[in-house]
Amino acid sequence: MSSQSHPKDTKHPRFGHLALSTSGLESCALTGTSLLRSPYHNKGSAFPSNERKDFKLYGLLPPNVQTLDEQVERAYEQYSKRGDALAKNTFMTSMKEQNEVLYYKLIQEHLKEMFSIIYTPTEGEAIQKFSQLFRRPEGCFLNIEDRARVKDNLAQWGGPEDIDYIVVTDGEEILGIGDQGVKGVGGILISVAKLVLTTLCAGIHPSRTLPVVLDCGTDNDQLLKDELYLGLRKPRTRGKEYDEFVDTFVKSVKKLYPRAYLHFEDFGLTNARRILDNYRPEIACFNDDVQGTGCITLAAIMSGLHVGKLKLSDMRLVIFGSGTAGIGIADQVRDAIAAESGKSKEDAARQIWCVDKPGLLLKSMGDSLTIGQGPYARDEKAWHGKDHKDLLSVIKEVKPHVLIGTSTKPKAFTEEVVKEMSKHVERPIVLPLSNPTRLHEAVPKDIYEWSEGRALVATGSPFPPVEYKGKKYEIAECNNSTAFPGIGLGSVLSRSKLLSDKMLVAAVKAIAAQSPALKDPDKGLVPDIIDVREISVHVATAVIQQAVEEGLATEKEIPEKDDDLEEWIRDQMWEPRYRPLIRVEKAEASKHGRGELGSGGVAKQAK
Repeated sequence: MSSQSHPKDTKHPRFGHLALSTSGLESCALTGTSLLRSPYHNKGSAFPSNERKDFKLYGLLPPNVQTLDEQVERAYEQYSKRGDALAKNTFMTSMKEQNEVLYYKLIQEHLKEMFSIIYTPTEGEAIQKFSQLFRRPEGCFLNIEDRARVKDNLAQWGGPEDIDYIVVTDGEEILGIGDQGVKGVGGILISVAKLVLTTLCAGIHPSRTLPVVLDCGTDNDQLLKDELYLGLRKPRTRGKEYDEFVDTFVKSVKKLYPRAYLHFEDFGLTNARRILDNYRPEIACFNDDVQGTGCITLAAIMSGLHVGKLKLSDMRLVIFGSGTAGIGIADQVRDAIAAESGKSKEDAARQIWCVDKPGLLLKSMGDSLTIGQGPYARDEKAWHGKDHKDLLSVIKEVKPHVLIGTSTKPKAFTEEVVKEMSKHVERPIVLPLSNPTRLHEAVPKDIYEWSEGRALVATGSPFPPVEYKGKKYEIAECNNSTAFPGIGLGSVLSRSKLLSDKMLVAAVKAIAAQSPALKDPDKGLVPDIIDVREISVHVATAVIQQAVEEGLATEKEIPEKDDDLEEWIRDQMWEPRYRPLIRVEKAEASKHGRGELGSGGVAKQAK
């Protein structure tokens, strides 16, 4: 019996020669139990008869050959019987270690249901309990006391052409639960989880990714007292020594993997923006907390402005909560205004008012302002005699078209605030983005009632549709996963030297163009996560075209026509299907074919 045929089983006539092509046969040098232990090549009970013979699998598998769909059905039944969310998360982690195709296919078939299990909020709980749940290491652990070994440790993961996408964290600000040190899933597992999303949402090849944690110690007393804690038992190192450690890591990445894309994740407030700004001029890099949130939020704003028939250059924006996410949104909006209107970034920033715990950010706050907050601080003279200590007072004075919440202060968008905003704006755009749901600044139902159905709403967590006066309104979720995977895919495939502001704006426009609200204002402001792979194709297309236009793309022979470029992208996107295997001798096989890439390959080599 042979496996089910697929259109991509035949090599693509124009793009099948590409190193990342996913069409045609896949060469493999592994046989027997070594093949069954490779998460990237293992098909389990779905190995067809010809492959069982060629790869010496007879006697190692039950005789009935199943399809991938049948395996998914059985796996979902097993998954559903797990008692709670954490048990389901652990089950999925175990499956990923055994069979990556089945793992991703199962999630793809049940994406809405499983997203919260493989990522936030359940991943946060798994992170906190990593030391208790630890089974085997996954990813690259670098610690500040072994700085001299950083380059050698990273070099274990392959050669210059073997790694496409690296996610690194120092574990200081994990998924809203704070400093988790290296807590396997905490430090390393947030990197692992982000890479899962890049594969799931944009087809980044899983064996060509590298999750990294930088262990600089932890200021979490609970972890330092935990006998099972696996990281450095010392307070976090900061200052010059920390910066030198990060610099050693980045320079090592640049030397070892010059074509790789570097994604910073969950660094602390004082470091996230500073590190990103330091290395953006040197390497293609990205910070999801700073830029990803900004990109997807800007896409929602652009869609809302289209519905409200307003130009970005005329918009007034108030951001409540001026930390990493809030200022990241401000930066993306500012840069987009500048790009659209020709204004300077300084002038564009004057359309944005940022509010934090002390109230409106003012220049007189001096050193208490972060580097990111500085450009948005207002001149105190303009506010002399005006109340600027609370959100409602700022709303009354500014009369914003858009209100964004990244404060984690529940119910901060009161009835008074929304009604005041609605007095001056026909279609107020209200985006309570704080996570999780219990920290939302307002719930959509209240916003629609207080605005008499005129508000345009998107949130940071999933919400069901809202009914108001016989009309049904869909609530879009500003999920970063509809932004960062496609941006990364475009950067990887173009082998862009840098990730520019214009590339990010191009990505935002591509997302906004897919907004359901453009056809029906009662639909979501941004596309649904269920359509994420298709969205990623559009985002990657825009990013690649902009990289080419700016002279940043280094990949050769990138197609110029939109249709050809999309086809080129799709052929290089990994997808959860069993490719037909052809056996080759070890000497003839690639590192992937020998099972030597990715965490599965490194684990085997260490045995």
